[in-house]
Amino acid sequence: MSYKVAAFYQFTSLRDFRALREPLRTICAGLALKGSVLLAEEGINGTLAGPDHGIDALVTELKGGALFGSRLDRIELKFSRARAMPFGRLKIRLKKEIVTLGDAAADPNRQVGVYVEPSEWNALIASEDTLVIDTRNTFEVAMGTFEGAVDPQIASFGEFKEFVAQRLDPEKHRKIAMFCTGGIRCEKASSHLLARGFREVYHLKGGILKYLEDVSEAESRWRGECFVFDERVALGHGLRERSRERGIDE
Repeated sequence: MSYKVAAFYQFTSLRDFRALREPLRTICAGLALKGSVLLAEEGINGTLAGPDHGIDALVTELKGGALFGSRLDRIELKFSRARAMPFGRLKIRLKKEIVTLGDAAADPNRQVGVYVEPSEWNALIASEDTLVIDTRNTFEVAMGTFEGAVDPQIASFGEFKEFVAQRLDPEKHRKIAMFCTGGIRCEKASSHLLARGFREVYHLKGGILKYLEDVSEAESRWRGECFVFDERVALGHGLRERSRERGIDE
């Protein structure tokens, strides 16, 4: 048996996020799903795995069920598969932020950079006047990244604001393109840059995972593997699960 994996997020106002926790836990448990979901006033962020019918039922609930109504109408969803259940248990957590940066001025519900579709990403990052930044942690970058991307050398995303303060200048770096695993960190990062006077800020819509799903390996500018936060460890082009012991796709 293989499992369907759904990674999802949306920045949206969830002022009742505390009250959503237990009903969402009940729904997920009833569908035999495992994984992690973060709820905060600024939105939702999660990765869950389970039988196909369970994931499909959850998506239906998220996109218009009684619990969230129409508040997740722009939810970013990506699907992949796992040979074995990639999570040990179900966790629904309440957080101050669904991705931690620690900057009150960075509010994706108010402003974000320009979304770039995977089909348009290669042309953007090939432009000589574009500074391409990988917003992920150092150990993630070491496993794979886009050609020519800057590694901010951070241990956690919360350090990204120090990287910006020390290394970037709105007058010098006029065109910035950023990427991350699923897109969520880039939305927060782009909001952070805009709040600090950077004017032309782009980010890869759907993140690396969407790029690997949509762009053929022959046309790809991605090199290496994409780290994922579950027991699969990494995914390759076509979101194929990698066998790290043997170094092949399966």
